[in-house]
Amino acid sequence: MVFQLSEELSFPNPMVYEPEPSGLFAIGGDLSVDRLLLAYQNGIFPWYSFRDWDEIHWYCPMNRFVIFPKEIHISHSMRTLLRKKLYHCTVNRKFDEVIQACSEQRIDMEGAWLGPDMIKAYTELNRQKYAFSVEVWDKEERLVGGLYGVGVGRCFSGESMFSRVPSGSKIALIYLARLLQKSNVPIIDCQFETPHLKSMGGRHISYEEYMRLIRAPL
Repeated sequence: MVFQLSEELSFPNPMVYEPEPSGLFAIGGDLSVDRLLLAYQNGIFPWYSFRDWDEIHWYCPMNRFVIFPKEIHISHSMRTLLRKKLYHCTVNRKFDEVIQACSEQRIDMEGAWLGPDMIKAYTELNRQKYAFSVEVWDKEERLVGGLYGVGVGRCFSGESMFSRVPSGSKIALIYLARLLQKSNVPIIDCQFETPHLKSMGGRHISYEEYMRLIRAPL
């Protein structure tokens, strides 16, 4: 069942009104900070082709694809690359550049979702310290990879990543996982399965387990 949202700041309970098999849950509403925070607190996120749809599409997959930071898989080749120290990472140094790079990497693809409205919304989340970026730099201080996402409570919801060198996004993800381990954040929400994320240790858990983990006491 897909719900039409009103201007009221609320979402139906996904446990009562189960989303479509694709995870599509509701349409409408806005991308205000308050609505986005309410969404992420309940495992809901916006994702829609901005060229094809005027209304925002909200998703809440019942079968969540996540990475537990302590389970991040680092292949032998990645360990070798990291030991060479060709790259270094920072956090929130260039959020604007990271989100623009993520958009540009996919903007010509069918179904591209990271358009001007989404960029504006997540940039505001970053300004209010709810969205964060990881940047990957080479020795010449060129931005060669990165990712961004939303940190709410005990979860980091990864939104997008990009690479300008082989494994640039993997370096960012490994760095993020190590940071989250130190901060006792137990879960990275990948939202949907991809071969890339599966190779990094991603696996499926139920929505019930997901909500239990992100709502557990710190």
